[in-house]
Amino acid sequence: MRTLVIGDVHSGLRAVEQVLDRAAVTADDHIVFLGDYVDSWSDAFETIAYLIQLNTTHNCTFIRGNHDELCLDWLVEGKDNPTWLLHGGAATKASYEKRERAAWESHIHFLQEELVNNWVDNNNNLYLHAGFTNLKGIEHEYFEKTFYWDRTLWELAQALNPELSVEDARFPKRLTHYNEIFIGHTPISKTGLAVPKNGANVWNVDTGAAFMGALTIMDVATKEYWQSDPVHTLYPSEKGRN
Repeated sequence: MRTLVIGDVHSGLRAVEQVLDRAAVTADDHIVFLGDYVDSWSDAFETIAYLIQLNTTHNCTFIRGNHDELCLDWLVEGKDNPTWLLHGGAATKASYEKRERAAWESHIHFLQEELVNNWVDNNNNLYLHAGFTNLKGIEHEYFEKTFYWDRTLWELAQALNPELSVEDARFPKRLTHYNEIFIGHTPISKTGLAVPKNGANVWNVDTGAAFMGALTIMDVATKEYWQSDPVHTLYPSEKGRN
């Protein structure tokens, strides 16, 4: 069984279908989605519907992203957050408003009940959307929103001297609790194609699907990865978040 991790989707259902096909994903694989299922392309409703169905046939773990929480706030409370609308929410809102309110209910349940803030596998690999700040690890994090809003974890991983080993006293303590850490949230590139990037023991799998990049799925053990076509080419009449 493979554990496969997928970066930020941002309503790019066509890209999701491509990477699952290109990676030859089967029901024996465990698929870990790193969050941000909505906000960018026009298939927000269709993407969530697809993921709900996929969860009935495949072993999936769905991590919560910041855009998922913003979308849920609107679905439940009708909050027209101006920042959300500017950053992909307008496309999501338009996608849902094409459907009857009753059709939203299973999606609300999915976003409320099926998404988790983080997950640790049997090899002590940590999966979360953004990051955490507590030196003792995720169990001691003070603010839940940090898991899907933080950017300092990736900044730290990129800034760290690559010659510094985990045994060195100067190695950041919050990174020592996990074998490897897999995140999305911060696009590696917004202007073109990118591949998963490693810093310290952190892997960023957000290759800019909301912008001009591709969607990526990666084998956690081997680091082999597969990518969709640039997502904007799959939605040629749309701007996404560009």
